[in-house]
Amino acid sequence: MSAPGDHADVSAVRLTTGLPETVLPAEPDEVRGALRDALAQPGERRRHAVSDVVRSHPKSLDAWAALGSLARDDVEAYACFRVGYHRGLDALRGSGWKGSGLVRWSHESNRGFLRCLDGLRSAAGAIGEHAEEERCAQFLRQLDPAWSPDWTGYPA
Repeated sequence: MSAPGDHADVSAVRLTTGLPETVLPAEPDEVRGALRDALAQPGERRRHAVSDVVRSHPKSLDAWAALGSLARDDVEAYACFRVGYHRGLDALRGSGWKGSGLVRWSHESNRGFLRCLDGLRSAAGAIGEHAEEERCAQFLRQLDPAWSPDWTGYPA
């Protein structure tokens, strides 16, 4: 026990400010290269090529987001973005996320998940799921207070 006036060892004390922040690991170079090549394909071949990337790398959030953006209709987009969103929640938990805290767009490795969540928001609205659309928008604002619905996505 310390005597009055002694200074306790505070080297183990960690002070934080604000909410904890989670940064997902970057996707492997192989996946990023395959997705880049797929997105460079012309027209309908682009969607098929991105689908092949998802098939080969089903944990790729960037690939699910790209596939959702290339969907043939709102229902297909909703399905792709929902899968990417749930895969993203798994990835966040695997990175230490405890269900709250920041997941910022400024970290490029978080963008696949955030694109999936934003795509789910948009697709939910398109199919009339307006309560889900609003929940997704609220979640985006909680994850990144700077969220904007005009974040850039993948080229169509």
